[in-house]
Amino acid sequence: MDEAGTYGTGPDDPGTGREPESPRLVRRKTVLRAALAATAAIPVALAAGPALARTSAASGSAPQLTPSCDDGDDPTPEQTEGPYFKPNSPQRTSLLEPGLPGTPLTVTGYVFGRACLPLSGVLLDFWQADTNGAYDNTGYRLRGHQFTDSRGSFALTTIVPGLYPGRTRHLHVKLQAPGRPVLTTQLYFPNEPRNNTDTIFDPRLVMTVRDGGGGREAAFDFVLDVPQDPGPGPTPIPSGGTWTVGVTYRAGDRVTYAGRAYVCLQAHTAQPGWEPPAVPALWRAG
Repeated sequence: MDEAGTYGTGPDDPGTGREPESPRLVRRKTVLRAALAATAAIPVALAAGPALARTSAASGSAPQLTPSCDDGDDPTPEQTEGPYFKPNSPQRTSLLEPGLPGTPLTVTGYVFGRACLPLSGVLLDFWQADTNGAYDNTGYRLRGHQFTDSRGSFALTTIVPGLYPGRTRHLHVKLQAPGRPVLTTQLYFPNEPRNNTDTIFDPRLVMTVRDGGGGREAAFDFVLDVPQDPGPGPTPIPSGGTWTVGVTYRAGDRVTYAGRAYVCLQAHTAQPGWEPPAVPALWRAG
């Protein structure tokens, strides 16, 4: 992989399309975007509201409340590389090419360290099957790498991968923070029939996916095993007062907005567009 060294290739698997079991999985991590609320913009795929990456169901139901972030967050689970990885992919955020068939797909998210702080400059190397379930093993079609920006965010434009024997629908990705080990894993789609029969499938790696923009929009946040100093917590604020941009609210805090009272449901830092009437995931009238 240029810019970040060369990875080893996976095992040879002629003709079967099968991939070996992962030798090790780390513990579950519920990833939070709330850690970036004070400084980061919401990715395009989720710009309609503060739908954190792991809180919206594919059915479009109201997002569940996100638990508080702590300093012991588990890294994203590892998965097998499989037989189709190739080093030295081109640097690009879009894998689309003229004449490439398939349903458009955007994948957005953040990369965090162990203290739920964003990581900039993280390498993400994606590769996948085309709409017919085939990998390009001679060129670099549907292969590419990119780096997280200063906010720790990434965005990939591609197509929904097809199916091939023995596997459910999935994306491959390698991540590497500067000077840190490589994490190899896979991302999955919700409500796929083959999720129940694929022996490699891991529900902890299911993306949040919805229809939109003439295709599908997905979100997923990664956590790398990178030690971080969480620093001081937010300064407590007295409960009550008028809702104000830039204030850090805790669950249970009460505010008024446009003459109406609201109760905070989830800790966050207020941003423009997150006014209480507009974001029922964060505020409840009363």
